[in-house]
Order: sequence, then C-alpha cells, then structure tokens
Amino acid sequence: MALKIDRNICTSCGDCEPKCPTKSIKPFKGAYKIVEDTCTECEGEFDEPQCLKVCMEDGCIEYV
Repeated sequence: MALKIDRNICTSCGDCEPKCPTKSIKPFKGAYKIVEDTCTECEGEFDEPQCLKVCMEDGCIEYV
C-alpha cells in the first residue's frame, strides 16, 4: 500500500519531502507526489507515516 498527495489541496509548502525516509516524495507540476513503488508508509521505521504527521492541510495526503 502507499499514500497519495491530492494536488488540489497541496500548497507546495515542501514540509513533507525532507521527512520521507524513503525519499518517495518528489516535486511534480507545482505540487508534490508520492512515488508508490517506493513508499512504505514508514512501516518498520515509525509508528505513523511522517508525511501525514507534518502535513498541515486536512485531506491532502491519503491512503491509496
């Protein structure tokens, strides 16, 4: 499973990108996207996905 960023909600603040331990968050067309192939939802490293923890916009990052 992976997470997805809703481009309509993303403000391009960039807070999530450096928090991703697998470097799965990348800039994409004025916002950010999560590379599903490498996203682990931080399993085995943290109790919760770090991008969800730092994102200030409700509903911006969701489970696929």
